[in-house]
Amino acid sequence: MTLPPIGTPITDKLAPQFINRELGLLAFQKRVFEEAQSENNPLLERVKFLAILGSNMDEFFMVRVSGIRKQVESGISSVSPDGLTPREELAAIRKSSLDIYNNAIQHLQRKILPKLNKEGIHVLDYDKLAKPQKERADRYFHEVIHSVLTPLAVDPGHPFPHISNLSLNLAIVIRDKKGKERFARVKVPDTLPRLIPLKRSSGGVRKDGTVPRHHYFVWLEQLIIANLGALFPGMEVLSAHPFRVVRDADVEIQELEADDLLESMQQSIRRRKFGSVVQVGIYENMPEEVRDLLLDNLEVRPSDFYVTGSPLGLSSFWQLYDAVERHDLKFPPYRPSIPKPFRQVGLTGDIFDVIRQGNILIHHPYQSFTPVVDFLNAAARDPQVLAIKQTLYRVGSNAPVVDALLEASERGKQVAVLVELKARFDEESNIGWAQKLEQAGVHVVYGLLGLKTHSKIAMVIRKEGEGIRRYVHLATGNYNMVTSRIYEDLGLFTCDEAIGADSTDLFNYLTGYSTQQDYRKLLVAPVNLRQRLEAMIVRETEHARQGHKAHLILKTNSLVDPQIIQLLYQASQAGVRVDLLVRGICCLRPGIKGLSENIRVLSVVGRYLEHSRIYYFLNQGAEEIYIGSADLMPRNLNNRVEVVFPIENQDQIRYLRDEVLGLYLKDNSSVRLMNADGSYKRLKPDKDEKVRNVQHFLMERHER
Repeated sequence: MTLPPIGTPITDKLAPQFINRELGLLAFQKRVFEEAQSENNPLLERVKFLAILGSNMDEFFMVRVSGIRKQVESGISSVSPDGLTPREELAAIRKSSLDIYNNAIQHLQRKILPKLNKEGIHVLDYDKLAKPQKERADRYFHEVIHSVLTPLAVDPGHPFPHISNLSLNLAIVIRDKKGKERFARVKVPDTLPRLIPLKRSSGGVRKDGTVPRHHYFVWLEQLIIANLGALFPGMEVLSAHPFRVVRDADVEIQELEADDLLESMQQSIRRRKFGSVVQVGIYENMPEEVRDLLLDNLEVRPSDFYVTGSPLGLSSFWQLYDAVERHDLKFPPYRPSIPKPFRQVGLTGDIFDVIRQGNILIHHPYQSFTPVVDFLNAAARDPQVLAIKQTLYRVGSNAPVVDALLEASERGKQVAVLVELKARFDEESNIGWAQKLEQAGVHVVYGLLGLKTHSKIAMVIRKEGEGIRRYVHLATGNYNMVTSRIYEDLGLFTCDEAIGADSTDLFNYLTGYSTQQDYRKLLVAPVNLRQRLEAMIVRETEHARQGHKAHLILKTNSLVDPQIIQLLYQASQAGVRVDLLVRGICCLRPGIKGLSENIRVLSVVGRYLEHSRIYYFLNQGAEEIYIGSADLMPRNLNNRVEVVFPIENQDQIRYLRDEVLGLYLKDNSSVRLMNADGSYKRLKPDKDEKVRNVQHFLMERHER
């Protein structure tokens, strides 16, 4: 099979070489669901995976499905790389999504809830409550819930109310004293827990420090339905039907027309709550007349109704996971270690002495994020530090990194920070941090026009002797203390002169009008990253054609870019061994004779979210490894500011090659092997084979 030149438009002939991007993302959600099914995971962790699945599916509809719908509404009929039109994509998405929802809810009802019940965690339907439990629940309704509810009538004098995104609602049919049927809507308040504890001790630790053995919960919406008579006195409540709405939440902003990006982002976020409806979750027993009312007033199509079992919105199970303190039903706690070079470091500036001794690689969550915070705290307090420059993408609500930057500014350091306001679903948090930093005198940049700044870099400029030295931290993940405990990521501390000079050029590009087109060691998108990655893949291909051993290992969250995929097909055809570790979407088809028989695609889904990007090239024995923030997607390579950087220390290269990548490739318990049709098969150890789990190994490897 001969491949056309790179950049050739996708045709029907080429389309079978690609997996659909959206269906690839749904295949990842199926792998998340498999973790909820796995008996190897503790019971409450399985509940957590169901909650993750629910959150992921919500975001998929809010962002991906809404985008395809816009294409359909605009009359766009161009095909995706795999050959599907937008309408065909929507049809395929609906079929696959319904399978995921229904399988997940069936598993919840048939497997998870009965097991929880045996463990003393009782998630009960209202009509199954014992009389004392009903009395307790009804008392809670009248004391707490009743005053929070706002019943909204729908008639000529009361227009159909706005239904907010991700809200759970009740469509209520009532009959007045004259026998006329009317319609009303009640929003199930998200300010109250969806699962109402029926005992004060339920879901927490008692005053004496003991953990209650039994926990009883009832669904909030069922409790409301059982007491609707209190909301409509003098009326007969005929029926009540839950429905859940998901809206388009992909913020669009015309950056080139904006006078002030921060103000424009604030306006766009306000508009988000009014995005078009992309999904309405309902139960089978909702009458046609109620469906028709929702159909007309929500301006949706029948295909936007998703009929599933109970409950609507699996993400609510986060509450159960957080509320019940049964450590025997969760993963054992893990304390990340402090990397050896940092163990004796205080906050007096000694950290800079340690970094001068050589580059330090740090692997989260197996190693602590504390040295990153210590690095910035030391920079804030060291009188020799002149300036700090940093990019912030997602830092979360509790951000010790930002606290360090604020302290540095208060101590008279020059601090410049790029806060990416366009980090999806973190816009409001980032706006708040940007404003707080500005108020403290920090130089704040909001991002580049037309590009998201996704790179993870912090640079400290320190006066040493007659000159200055630049200390740099580069990473694959965000400067977020919370996610650093659950995301697998890599970071590098260095004072390498070339990387320091590159970092200076990068910040000049981010904050000024620099048009830097070349970097010494860093690979920067959209400047030179694509060209260099493609060149290194081509180099490996040429080595194979010349008869040399050739090997590529690419660990990434997503592989979508058609040009990269075609280069990997060419590498396979030339005899390059290609191992792809792709956590999420993979649009490449492995194992096709004459096209990709030398390509293997593996995906690991486990306790920690695989997030690091590692790119390994055998290069005739002169091995090269790059790590960084960029996935292999057109948006990352073309439309974001990304940084990928080399690992040059031989011990660190061996660690990444043998103890990280090597273990992923040998994993036989948490890894899935991708088939050519886009499906995945979970690998299992042979009868006499030792169980190998890469995350478990790395936890033991770095354990205190």
